[in-house]
Amino acid sequence: MKNRSLPDKRGYFGEFGGRFMPETLMGPLLELTDAYQRLIHNAAFRREWAYYLKNFVGRPTPLMVARRLSEAMGRGRIYLKREDLCHTGAHKINNALGQILLAKHLGKKRIIAETGAGQHGVATATAAAFFGLPCDVYMGEEDIRRQAPNVHRMRWLGARVIPVRAGTRTLKDAVNEAFRDWVTNIRTTHYIIGSVVGPHPYPAMVRDFQSVIGSEARRQILQVEGRLPHVLVACVGGGSNSMGLFHPFYKDRSVRMIGVEPAGRGLRSGRHAASLARGSLGVFHGSKSILLQDKDGQVLGTHSISAGLDYPGVGPEHAYYKATGRAKYVTATDAQALDGFKWLCRLEGIIPALEPSHAIAYLKTLARSLKPKDIVIVCLSGRGDKDMPILEKALK
Repeated sequence: MKNRSLPDKRGYFGEFGGRFMPETLMGPLLELTDAYQRLIHNAAFRREWAYYLKNFVGRPTPLMVARRLSEAMGRGRIYLKREDLCHTGAHKINNALGQILLAKHLGKKRIIAETGAGQHGVATATAAAFFGLPCDVYMGEEDIRRQAPNVHRMRWLGARVIPVRAGTRTLKDAVNEAFRDWVTNIRTTHYIIGSVVGPHPYPAMVRDFQSVIGSEARRQILQVEGRLPHVLVACVGGGSNSMGLFHPFYKDRSVRMIGVEPAGRGLRSGRHAASLARGSLGVFHGSKSILLQDKDGQVLGTHSISAGLDYPGVGPEHAYYKATGRAKYVTATDAQALDGFKWLCRLEGIIPALEPSHAIAYLKTLARSLKPKDIVIVCLSGRGDKDMPILEKALK
């Protein structure tokens, strides 16, 4: 927590963030904020969370040197932060576990969540099953179709997967339905948002629970190399895995941070989900940030081969990092992500999810600016089991 900077008391990162919600939710959000700010610094709560991270999630995750990948790049030494080795197969369990412990302290009896790629849904269903709480997960009908393996996992874990048929039938519509449920059942229900988005305190709270990624990576690289990395690279949709890696290095100004957004079929095609590359300032899902919208402020449809990045907005702290120049944001297309996927499979024997495959793909571009002894840490946020149906079709 040493590198914690913002948000301010109103939940703003500069001009981004805040709470833009119906009056019925303001009271519960204030209650949640008070509980989060009290517990996140409470030694007993942190010990409890750390116990489950170690004994249930399997942390710390390895920081693995990717030798053949580094050789293929020709410059620099690449390390992979192996979040794909977490229980459930992705970083999402870090936040789901922290929030469900918080919900228990608040006396909530039911858990709801939204999911796109299904990894947050699986993580939430897993934590809910572990603590004996009923769980409903909202998921767009299109995402249910393309992420069928994770749908089965959620149901096996006892969660009810509720199809969302409105709008584009993807992640943004699942978030809308989850908010409607929360408003209706606020007394008994806690909504576990899966990314660094939404009204305050969610962006900061999810960031803090995911910062275990960067905190571990910082200690591990100092132990192995005796120095900090030169570059951090991670994919960005809403942005939880990237913020989890970036934030503990926030004050280390020598460390460059690069977030890779999904360019889909190309930025000029209009079929992408690159909010920071092509978006503008607006209010979406309870906070002010950068989002894809038309001239009338209507949220645009998005496309990415990776369901977890298929979202028309980005967390307000990422918008702040871009506005202040603390991080750089680039893009990778569907085709480039598939190349990154194949690259990691064949060079390192690791099958990544399509989300971090975007970050792997960008390494080819990054190599041009690296010096021979530069150190790069890539957040390998999840494994590729869930993407097998998509990959089999795309790679034929």
